[in-house]
Amino acid sequence: MTVQGPVRYAMLGGGLDAFIGGVHRRAAALDGELTLVAGALSRDAQIARDSGAAYGLAPDRTYLSAEALIAGELGRDGDERAELISIVTPNFLHYEQARACLEAGFHVLVEKPMTMTSGEAAELESIARANGLACVVMYNYTGYPMVREARARCAAGEIGTVRKVFVEYHQGWLSAKVEAEGVPQAEWRTDPKRAGLGGALGDIGSHAENLTSFITGLEIESLSADLTSFVPGRALDDDASVLLRFAGGAKGVLTASQICAGEGNGFSIRVYGDKGGLRWRQEQPEALELLSLDEPTREIVRGGPGAGSDAAEGSRIPVGHPEGFIEAFGNIYRGAAELVRAAREARDASSMGQLTPTAVAGRRGVRFIELCVKSAEQDSEWTPWSDAD
Repeated sequence: MTVQGPVRYAMLGGGLDAFIGGVHRRAAALDGELTLVAGALSRDAQIARDSGAAYGLAPDRTYLSAEALIAGELGRDGDERAELISIVTPNFLHYEQARACLEAGFHVLVEKPMTMTSGEAAELESIARANGLACVVMYNYTGYPMVREARARCAAGEIGTVRKVFVEYHQGWLSAKVEAEGVPQAEWRTDPKRAGLGGALGDIGSHAENLTSFITGLEIESLSADLTSFVPGRALDDDASVLLRFAGGAKGVLTASQICAGEGNGFSIRVYGDKGGLRWRQEQPEALELLSLDEPTREIVRGGPGAGSDAAEGSRIPVGHPEGFIEAFGNIYRGAAELVRAAREARDASSMGQLTPTAVAGRRGVRFIELCVKSAEQDSEWTPWSDAD
């Protein structure tokens, strides 16, 4: 029997003291396609209980650990138990928690980077595939309608053969050693034991790699990386510069920095082919600029004339009414919900991963971090892409 209604989901992490958890929760609620039914929301028992109460969860579905959540939900009737578990904990917990959820039969949505190592990511990918489960990775910027428009236009050959890509993700919030001042978001992101191999590289550089792959479809052939910790005493990089060589001959420049004083969330991409190019900026996400060799630059606006079906399907309100960050998250959640429904109804979901980032993208993102670190440790030596050391 097909189970109707919204997809029931639970959260690991995401309590009242967590910035990104609030974004996830609001995004999941946007379209009425998911409903939060349970959570293990914090390692602090009081914060977990307070968060559960604030989110309207029943006390017996506010758990104090991932293990308790999995056991508690498995003990419920199938029409009540959580189907999808959203994992918004720090990086070092992703693999263990996602594996436990998948092995117990739950679909998962995991914050990026997916895991600490590409081997762990490959293992999660394999478990999900073998059990017919969705494993979605929160590369939220692919949820922006005009990013999807850019992807469609590249795929249609409108800018011709891609020759050059510039992708930049610049922030300024780590320009000083704020982790020493007890800023929670900075403390774990600058700690190798909790964040992994990459600092700025892992936190925002992974988004830059993913956006490049999503829009262009290009595969990295080799890379040369220069990683720097500008702030004295910081264990992980806070600035990354990476040269990219793609299969087929295209070249790329990727920069990710969190010490660009005064920058907020300066994420942008420029792609140039032999017929034209395109430009998109996250801080002005409603517009996509299209460049041509012999015509004036055009601007396509979300919801406006010229925008295609992928952009339209990712939009909620008419042109002139700005959409943004949370809505992009919402589009990834909507894609995850559709994958869960496909599993409910035993439908083929193989084509859905084109717009919804899955474990394939997650594994590639972790491998990108590993290879950049390897290159940097060898004085920026050109390092060929390989899925295994």
